[in-house]
Amino acid sequence: MDIINTENIIIYLQPSLFRGLKLPKESKDIQTMADMLRQGATLTEYSCPVCSSPIFKLRSGDLWCVQCQKRVIVMKEGETQTEATSSVLLTSLESTILTKIQELEKELREEKDAEKLQRLGTILSTLLENLERIRKMKRT
Repeated sequence: MDIINTENIIIYLQPSLFRGLKLPKESKDIQTMADMLRQGATLTEYSCPVCSSPIFKLRSGDLWCVQCQKRVIVMKEGETQTEATSSVLLTSLESTILTKIQELEKELREEKDAEKLQRLGTILSTLLENLERIRKMKRT
């Protein structure tokens, strides 16, 4: 049996009645918030500056707005936007480079042409150097 909480009314629905029912966006957000809490997210003291929805802290440590479906970054007093987002940007770049390395590894495994192998090797070397630089920057 499913439960829908709509403001001050609780409606119990049999699963067969629930199929095809379109819930208002707000109810979907509330259900998503409840699911996040069950999965280990915690409610923070922050609210989204865009929609005023509560901000959740995920197990990864990221802050998340359920309604906007976006990551939230809290800027400290005196901190610039660049300083506040640098860690996020570096993590995103690291992830992108790792994905490219995986794609390149598949190409290297299947390639037979020596010239193409040399070109792919050069690209791989550049990606690995950049990955090392990013990881050094994250440590400092």
